[in-house]
Amino acid sequence: MTIFGAIGFTSPWLLLGLLALPVLWVILRAVPPAPVRRMFPGVALLLGLRDDEQVTDRTPWWLLLLRMLAVAAVILGLAGPVLNPRSGSETAGSGPLLIVMDASWASAADWPARLTAVEGVLSEAGRGDRPVAILRLTDPQPVQFLSADVLRSRLSGQEPRSWEPSDQTLQRALTALPDSDFDSYWLSDGLDRDSRAPLLDALQARGTLTVFEAPRMLYALEPAVVQDGNLLVTMRRLRGAGETELNLLAQGKDPAGNPGVLLRTPVTFASGATDAQIELSIPAELRARIERFEIEGQRSAGTVTLPDDSLRRREVALIAGREDREGLELLSPLHYLDKALQPTADLLDGALTDILPANPDVIVLADVATLSPSEAEAVTEWLEKGGMLLRFAGPRLAASDVSRDAEDPLMPVRLRAGGRTVGGAMSWGEPKALAAFPEDSPFAGLPIPDDVTVNSQVMAQPDPTLADRVIAQLTDGTPLVTRKAVGQGQVVLFHVTANAEWSTLPLSGLFVQMLERLAVSSATTQPEIADMEGTVWQPAVVLDAFGRVQEGDTLPGVDGPDLVAAPLGPDLRPGLYTGEDRSLARNVVTADTVLTPTDWPQTIPVEGLTRPQERPLAGWLLAGAIALLLADVVASLALSGRLMGARAAAVLLALAIAPQDSYAQDADALALAATSEVVLAHVLTGDQALDDLAQAGLRGLSDTLYFRTSVEPATPMGVNLETDELAFYPLLYWPVTTDQPKPSANAYAKLNTYLRSGGMILFDTRDADIAGFGSGTPEARKLQQLAAPLDIPPLEPIPQDHVLTRTFYLLQDFPGRYVGRGIWVEAAPPDAELIEGMPFRDLNDNVTPVVIGGNDWAAAWAVDAQGAPLLPLGRGFTGERQREIAYRFGVNLVMHVLTGNYKSDQVHVPALLDRLGQ
Repeated sequence: MTIFGAIGFTSPWLLLGLLALPVLWVILRAVPPAPVRRMFPGVALLLGLRDDEQVTDRTPWWLLLLRMLAVAAVILGLAGPVLNPRSGSETAGSGPLLIVMDASWASAADWPARLTAVEGVLSEAGRGDRPVAILRLTDPQPVQFLSADVLRSRLSGQEPRSWEPSDQTLQRALTALPDSDFDSYWLSDGLDRDSRAPLLDALQARGTLTVFEAPRMLYALEPAVVQDGNLLVTMRRLRGAGETELNLLAQGKDPAGNPGVLLRTPVTFASGATDAQIELSIPAELRARIERFEIEGQRSAGTVTLPDDSLRRREVALIAGREDREGLELLSPLHYLDKALQPTADLLDGALTDILPANPDVIVLADVATLSPSEAEAVTEWLEKGGMLLRFAGPRLAASDVSRDAEDPLMPVRLRAGGRTVGGAMSWGEPKALAAFPEDSPFAGLPIPDDVTVNSQVMAQPDPTLADRVIAQLTDGTPLVTRKAVGQGQVVLFHVTANAEWSTLPLSGLFVQMLERLAVSSATTQPEIADMEGTVWQPAVVLDAFGRVQEGDTLPGVDGPDLVAAPLGPDLRPGLYTGEDRSLARNVVTADTVLTPTDWPQTIPVEGLTRPQERPLAGWLLAGAIALLLADVVASLALSGRLMGARAAAVLLALAIAPQDSYAQDADALALAATSEVVLAHVLTGDQALDDLAQAGLRGLSDTLYFRTSVEPATPMGVNLETDELAFYPLLYWPVTTDQPKPSANAYAKLNTYLRSGGMILFDTRDADIAGFGSGTPEARKLQQLAAPLDIPPLEPIPQDHVLTRTFYLLQDFPGRYVGRGIWVEAAPPDAELIEGMPFRDLNDNVTPVVIGGNDWAAAWAVDAQGAPLLPLGRGFTGERQREIAYRFGVNLVMHVLTGNYKSDQVHVPALLDRLGQ
């Protein structure tokens, strides 16, 4: 490549073609342009005459210059110009080239810039016919040198990983290097690692090494921890710099279940500091809905942390079978539970019926034997939705008949009467110790202290299902803790008391650990490896290198010890892992993570990613040459008088642009017209005759409203459910036909939004003339299909005291073209009763979203352009009276939509007057 300043040429010998431009100028200057032909009848007199003196016209200089520029652009484009070509150590050598990429989470923030740098290296290597290979240290594979063009086509599939190169992966990368010599380009993520030294030495021994490292700031986020009841969040940055403010976001779901930002708060790095902390006081209800913390504007897995159960204080209700006795608190059934759970859970006190509406996570019943039928029903419903009922035995339970003959729904097993006592003054034998927990138990791996013994317990009846429900037992095989599932929840029974009367278990640390394993409390410390032995954890969600959350249900489970101690990698990705009774998060950055910038040896050149990008210019120059040649064609046609299609081209261009502008203007005009005045609308069915009738009917109803009420409606409109906005119209008239198409899912979504926001739809099946005989009609069946996806409340035939009967006119019938069929509206509340002394019931406070009937009201309302009735209705005075009642129903309907149930407030007038009289 030959370089001239900031531009290089891959084929510089082609630039010699520029020397031919002066010769070309002379040739083109000597050739005259084509003559302009003009038809003149008098020229016929000159036919046959010769003019001995001829004058040669010349091509205009600006046209010659245009052609010279086009030829020069072609020559320059074929010479392969490159803007900001690479030079120096980057292009030194002609052998194989190895591109080494850390490709960790720390590379994700500027990954597009890194790919651009790699693409430039591949372009330069391709021009030098150098074979190239790519080695990613987070997932090293055997090095295979290929053509630069082949690797460039695969470059888009290269992505960083959400973990860092470990000692094992760096060792694998060292063994993957070929024995031959090659040059290397290392794209560093900026983090220092002592384990990369052997690989660095091996690369320098095989050839020239150049490092690319971005001078940008790297940020990281530590997992939030609980400190004095608040959340402490720590941000880090790679280097000390000036004062910087970043936003911390807490993402989760709002009470409606929609994902969004639950918290945004600024965090400030002091000048020169590498750490910044913020303490957050967040209510327990909000803390429980947080799904991740992240630094706003940063795209890497290191700036995202996933919280687990350690941040969520569970709500636990404690209920005892007997009251505490003053001065004997240590004998209280709840004393040790309160001490064990108070640091890690929110404790609730009160009666069972008062606590259940708060929906606690766990309900603890300490020596509570019998529940009332209403309490048992409420607890069972709460259990089936995912609650946990933790029961402890005691004298009351041992003396009761609960779960004796048949298994109680709120007990995990059947019980024997009385229980047993061992190690006491009136019994034989010694107190029993706990046996090792089985592997399938949630307590598996917990060490059992020698001083934990049991001297009394309630006994379980032998049963075929007993073995599957025992999760802890004594050394003699008798069950100590049993469990069964109830719906999505579970019932757990400790066969001993919650205090120290029957065992020493509540006095030991094992008691707290067992409660944590059952997810009764929130674990605030990282579990030990010994605690995780024999457990398998399934990834629920994992993070990619860019900090995006992905589902992890297709990934294999992870052994418990590896989840705690193993480094992150392909088999253990950062994310949230769930066990049998709790969740545990593995994040990229922990409290022990140290961010240290890389200190490269002085013998290695280090270049940043902010350098100007290498850009080939051949395509731009050739495209410019084509544009200049097209301009030359147009200019030549203009000089010769043959540019007759220019005006036509302008007209075509205007026609191509006009539909979009007119559509936008029409849409704006439609929205303005629909919102400036009250506008009634009808649904377009595809039947032109029926749509015209609906338009005429709403026009007649609008005229009636204009002359009789304060409402002054504008011209009605027809709406297309698929394309038009519905929020502009208070009332939609929907005539039902048997062959109209069913709206799409998007249209139904708009309709449901319209109904929930206060709109009303009047469904008219227009079949009252035959539906009154008791048989179903095709229109009614079609209505069922059309209305099935709509969010319609329960309906009932309109009662006599409904507000529609008195919104403007007092009505009892609602005729249209047909008479005799009632209409359906939203059903009244079950508790709506007629109070003595009041004329009407206190019915629905909201406007009924739908009205369904079949009297063909549009036909009764329809008028022509002069305001005369469009269709005959009945005969004589009877028909006109029917039309008048139909108009009155329409007026009541529109007034009901616009004013709501203000008429229903009259039901309170007698009571208000009576109170004023007092």
